Amino acid sequence: MTVQSKHTHPAKTPRPGKKAPRPGKKAPGSKLTQGQIDEMFARFEAASPDPKTELHFKDPFTLLVAVVLSAQATDVSVNRATPALFEAADTPEKMVALGEAAVTGKIKTIGLYRNKAKNVVALAKKLIEEHGGQVPDTREVLETLPGVGRKTANVVLNVAFGQPTIAVDTHIFRVSNRTGLAPGKTPLKVEEVLNRVVPERYKHNCHHWLILHGRYVCKARKPECWRCNIADICVFKPKTPAPA
Repeated sequence: MTVQSKHTHPAKTPRPGKKAPRPGKKAPGSKLTQGQIDEMFARFEAASPDPKTELHFKDPFTLLVAVVLSAQATDVSVNRATPALFEAADTPEKMVALGEAAVTGKIKTIGLYRNKAKNVVALAKKLIEEHGGQVPDTREVLETLPGVGRKTANVVLNVAFGQPTIAVDTHIFRVSNRTGLAPGKTPLKVEEVLNRVVPERYKHNCHHWLILHGRYVCKARKPECWRCNIADICVFKPKTPAPA
């Protein structure tokens, strides 16, 4: 079953009757109070109760491949390439049989496609040889696979296995720093702060909400503060005014 985003993005206004908690003692590592953080994620949940990855996939293996392909590439570009790839090879065995040259031909519209094709075939081979063709459900083992780093492992653990991991991509890194939620100079530092301050009930969906917020509202060049439902909590100044 292909899973993709419902394109439900953060609401344009705060929930009726809700105001940002008053300033107080900041949460450890954050520029926000724990009350403000709780309210931030309550609003994200109200706007999008069941956020999904925008990558198309059918099972843990195709998810793993899609996430590896998405490094330094957009989900849109990956989703254009994977239908043909997965039609030909949607299991580790089929991917190895397809071979690096054929994989390269099917994903050449994606950035860094040569190296990614090499990694996809190599990780498929390793899954067969060391894991019975199954995708591992631990970060430590996932990170031993070719082309799989911490962010990729966290996405797979979260989406495929339901674990409350937080994958920090460029959108989450930006939103976490810009809003004051989880400032950090590296993705790992941001992840550490997020794990410390995000309430447990929100951790499973946390990175989906932050990615969608960064992708569609808190954009890199010009955040659309006028339609942001956490603008009254966010520390970013000056807020971008609505277009005339």
